[in-house]
Amino acid sequence: MHALFVTLLVIVSVALIIIVLLQSGKSAGLSGAISGGAEQLFGKQKARGIDLILHRITVVLSVLFFLLAVGVSYFKI
Repeated sequence: MHALFVTLLVIVSVALIIIVLLQSGKSAGLSGAISGGAEQLFGKQKARGIDLILHRITVVLSVLFFLLAVGVSYFKI
């Protein structure tokens, strides 16, 4: 059981890294971080198309990563 969880954790980790690297940047330096955060907070820009899909995949993979990390530590032999 432990080997299965470790294998799945490695696969999910690599997939999460790839998906995060595929996403486009949301800010342009320090000024983009300040104004970009405000725009995101108030919902002026909504993600569409491939950005929305990548965001949802990132959320699913991050939840899987967390659950598998807890599973690996729980079933450690």
